[in-house]
Amino acid sequence: MSTHTAILKKDITPEGSDYEIVRRAIEKISLDYRDQPSLEELAEEVGETPTGLQKLFTRWAGLSPKAFLQAVTLDHARKLLDSGMPLLETSFELGMSGPGRLHDLFVTHEAMSPGDYKTRGAGLTIRYGYHSSPFGTALIMATDRGLAGLAFSDPGEERAAFADMSSRWPNAIYVEDMTATGPYAARIFDPTLWRLDQPLHVVMIGTDFQVRVWEALLKIPMGKARTYSSIAASIGAPSASRAVGAANGANPLSFVVPCHRAIGKSGDLTGYHWGLTRKRAILGWEAGQVS
Repeated sequence: MSTHTAILKKDITPEGSDYEIVRRAIEKISLDYRDQPSLEELAEEVGETPTGLQKLFTRWAGLSPKAFLQAVTLDHARKLLDSGMPLLETSFELGMSGPGRLHDLFVTHEAMSPGDYKTRGAGLTIRYGYHSSPFGTALIMATDRGLAGLAFSDPGEERAAFADMSSRWPNAIYVEDMTATGPYAARIFDPTLWRLDQPLHVVMIGTDFQVRVWEALLKIPMGKARTYSSIAASIGAPSASRAVGAANGANPLSFVVPCHRAIGKSGDLTGYHWGLTRKRAILGWEAGQVS
């Protein structure tokens, strides 16, 4: 079994990244949301003026810090579930034309055969590159058949993210090629490019059960959420909530396959492979896009 090391040809940490300030503000919000920290308190925490922080959040997510705070509270998550379930079931029937699809990525997908998965990537060439995103540095991996992987990292964690992703398909050949991965980064993180007539093609490399879970996640519209148990029921495995959670955590296509929209029965956001702060950031950012 071969091993691979990510070789960074240059420092790709974005300068003046909004996300770094947003991340620190979210951590403050996450710890103290019951106390509803004021704009002034948040600004002091991240070393910004209240006006500066207000403008930054609005530029980043389309939401004020106060609106973002509301978007990541437990009560709001419960409302997503309470109001979302009938709408979600309708969306399953309507597909792309269903409610809430206006602001979605319009993903088309195919799955590698079980045999391809069992070879652990043997014979597969995966091109990868690091790109700035609204949620920190994004590691993008692609095959000649489409996007195969998307991971996130904070500054200094780029190699760890690569090690995590490449360990899923350890026998593949990895080629650093930002020219190949750049168009994916541009398409994924710019909502103005989310168009039905230009779908994002992805290839899912996992077990049959994992792929079924990931396909179910793709059907959750932006601004909505589903519980692990409801996802399990939707794939015909109502007793497999725990296994659904594991498949959710193993999703190699973060953000694109929206595992961040899966939450606990109580509305608890639960875990996220790339960090709970990032999960809150993505959900808050999506709330801004929908609004």
